Amino acid sequence: MGKLAVVVLAISGLWTASAQALSAQRIGSFDQPIYVTSAPANPDRLFVVEREGAVVVVENGEVKPFADVRQQVSCCTGERGLQSIALSPDFAQSGRFFLFYTGEEEAGANLGDLHVAEMVANGSSAPTSSLRDVIAPIPHSINSNHNGGQLQFGPDGALYASTGDGGSGDDELHNAQNPSSQLGKILRIVPSQTGLAAATVWSLGLRNPFRFSFDRQTGDLWIGDVGQAKREEVDFAAAPGIGQNANFGWNCFEGSLPGPATDPECATPPPGGFVGPVFEYENPDVGGAALIGGYVARDTGLGDTFGRYLYGDYFVGDIRSFSPAAPAVSDRFEGVHVDKLTSFGEDSCGRLYATSELGPVYRLQGSAATDCSGPPPPTLAPSLVRVRAASRKVKRRRRALISAWVSPCSGRHGGRVTLWHGRRNLGTRRLDRVCSAHFRPQIKRRSSFRITLKADQTFAGAISRRLTIRPLRRHRH
Repeated sequence: MGKLAVVVLAISGLWTASAQALSAQRIGSFDQPIYVTSAPANPDRLFVVEREGAVVVVENGEVKPFADVRQQVSCCTGERGLQSIALSPDFAQSGRFFLFYTGEEEAGANLGDLHVAEMVANGSSAPTSSLRDVIAPIPHSINSNHNGGQLQFGPDGALYASTGDGGSGDDELHNAQNPSSQLGKILRIVPSQTGLAAATVWSLGLRNPFRFSFDRQTGDLWIGDVGQAKREEVDFAAAPGIGQNANFGWNCFEGSLPGPATDPECATPPPGGFVGPVFEYENPDVGGAALIGGYVARDTGLGDTFGRYLYGDYFVGDIRSFSPAAPAVSDRFEGVHVDKLTSFGEDSCGRLYATSELGPVYRLQGSAATDCSGPPPPTLAPSLVRVRAASRKVKRRRRALISAWVSPCSGRHGGRVTLWHGRRNLGTRRLDRVCSAHFRPQIKRRSSFRITLKADQTFAGAISRRLTIRPLRRHRH
């Protein structure tokens, strides 16, 4: 299951509590709130997502309607409904934001199909007429559970979405390990301003990754994957790779345990092996379990919770955290209980929130105040970096020619790209006038490479796909 050691925990009263327990400030009560976020340039303008298909704005103590897609959303059979939204980094200028929901039957889509759609705000609200799909609807009409549902903009400026395996049990539809299916995956999307965009399968082998997040400080990817009957798990993928081509194991494994393994691909493990969870716990005997993934706390007002990963469980309700450096031994209760916990959220200042299916939305607070007076983070346009080799096979101990191209190219001359072999930095090159750069690493054995591009004042950073080069075999004469 990978090289990370995992210690399995059981939910019990023996777990330790935080030395500086958090508190929860109620910011309002809503209709089945399922997610909360803020405007990128204004952390005090909160957007609360209600499962039936409405989005409301909370600002200066007032609650106002913002968007209403209840006629388009299929809710609330099983786990269906509006699941989350993500505001474009340039929302203040463009008004664009994105929605993840299970849809009603319509032309080209069936009841329950997964939609990643866009709306555009006009003033203080978004007209329903602006709603449009940004990728083709993902078929999901057979079962009403395991929809996934998270949207997040990644450190590379692209939009990421999580999808469940299609529902029922044991991944009986054989989606999670199937690279041709978009279910049981993390998808990467670069939305088009007009037509449909392609959704690239980024990570696979997931059961129901209802919530995932990117660490706002490091860019690392954290995935909360809801288990079946034995294990609830948290998966991790470090930057700069952030899980590209990672296989997290379902249904070959459930957490660190052998899984049903009914997917045909389980018979042939991936070349790099399955990626095991960094944290897991046994299904507690409280009527069920459903891990709610959260965020690495970057709010300096949260005291010694800063830098810890917060998570919870829908059935248990306790908000817990662990240190990424030692997840199992550092796990603890943070002193806050939320009945029917449905999600965590993060605003653009880094403050964290929790939502309850019963109506309340809370801001998590520590003993110190949070300073949000600084300038908002810059609005960066998406980037793309491509990688290519002159040949995928070279003589052993000879050098391969690897080239990188960056787009958009305007203003990028002189920028820098870096070649990586795993976590090893093999060097940095400047981009030429056509926004390309070239590397010549020595090939001693089968090796995989990536190119990374750092953000600048205009464009977000980017990560290329993985490129594998093999040495030629020696032949006997």
